[in-house]
Amino acid sequence: MFSSTNFLHQYDSLKAKSLKSRSLSILDTEPLLNSLSEIFKVSILGKSEAGLPIHGIKIGSGEKRILCWSQMHGNETTTTKAIFDLFNFFKNGHYKDLLDSCTLFIIPILNPDGAVAYTRFNANKVDLNRDAAIRSQKESNILRSVFDKFKPHFCFNLHDQRTIYSAGKLNNSSVISFLSPSENHERSVTTTRKKSMFIIQSINSVLQKFLPNQISRYDDTFNPNCVGDQFQASGVPTVLFEAGHYPNDYLREQTRKYITLSLFTAINCITTNKYDKDVSLLYFNIPENNKLFNDIIIRNANINSGEPSVFCDIGIQYKEVLGTNGVEFKPIIDFIGDLSTKYGHREINANFNTVYNPKFEVLSENYEIDFIFVKTKKITLLVKNNLP
Repeated sequence: MFSSTNFLHQYDSLKAKSLKSRSLSILDTEPLLNSLSEIFKVSILGKSEAGLPIHGIKIGSGEKRILCWSQMHGNETTTTKAIFDLFNFFKNGHYKDLLDSCTLFIIPILNPDGAVAYTRFNANKVDLNRDAAIRSQKESNILRSVFDKFKPHFCFNLHDQRTIYSAGKLNNSSVISFLSPSENHERSVTTTRKKSMFIIQSINSVLQKFLPNQISRYDDTFNPNCVGDQFQASGVPTVLFEAGHYPNDYLREQTRKYITLSLFTAINCITTNKYDKDVSLLYFNIPENNKLFNDIIIRNANINSGEPSVFCDIGIQYKEVLGTNGVEFKPIIDFIGDLSTKYGHREINANFNTVYNPKFEVLSENYEIDFIFVKTKKITLLVKNNLP
């Protein structure tokens, strides 16, 4: 029987420790796939547009079939790490009862080309999550082929979301958000949607113990080009997982842990088969995602010494760039003006002093800046793992 308390107690010793960078490609995961025990059935489903293998892993023998895919967007890696953490629990004999009740089919990296380049898109610069209707790309056809052959009872669509999201309208970062995708433009609450809502609410009830007021609900506008909307409309309950920002955790190691917990909770929910339509409607009590965060906000700043009585806020957003030593977080000025309705993951009060860059130029939007001076004090804007 799955226990969230036992899971958290065991997690640090069982996580896939070799997976620790924000970037993640098949070069990182293939050694782990090769070391899986005989209870895992590993196969190559086909090749990407650039000719890289796309792996599938089947595990379990139970009646309920669950299809999961991750890294549809190559630069969204947190959920892939969580998948390999989940594998480690199963490999070490934990929660065997879940595998007796369900069969999992998992595609850990659907977009290996985007993973290598650390980009959202595949080698043809196509967003695979906008390719579900026409399926113009090899990766899209591989996923659909698995869906048709495996005939899942449930689907888990695994992604990362940006640091801009809040859980509701308060100063709470959205650590994880979920979505029960719509099946039509009217966003009808169908029987299929209610089943995925029930799973999400079941996860939420567990996560609130550890992440109070930091779980949110993703926008459910219907898009027939999105995979989740397509599968949900096909009558298969589909849950979107979006790994977000845990405070001061730009490597998303804390988020990764809670994504793994969410996956186990969802699988347990499905295998125990205690669907409650009334509980499912509590899904709408989960606050919606709002775009209320900047990575850094500098408050009460004067940016032009020629106008000493004019003050503003400066919003800075990190741009993730793959460099020779891994992913680097480049601070970019996103907005200059009034940010009184927004929050910063980090806030700096300039106390109405002049803020300037090392070249003494007037700051402007879209400007990349690693550090600033407030009056005469130098303040770095880099995240911790960018520092030497």
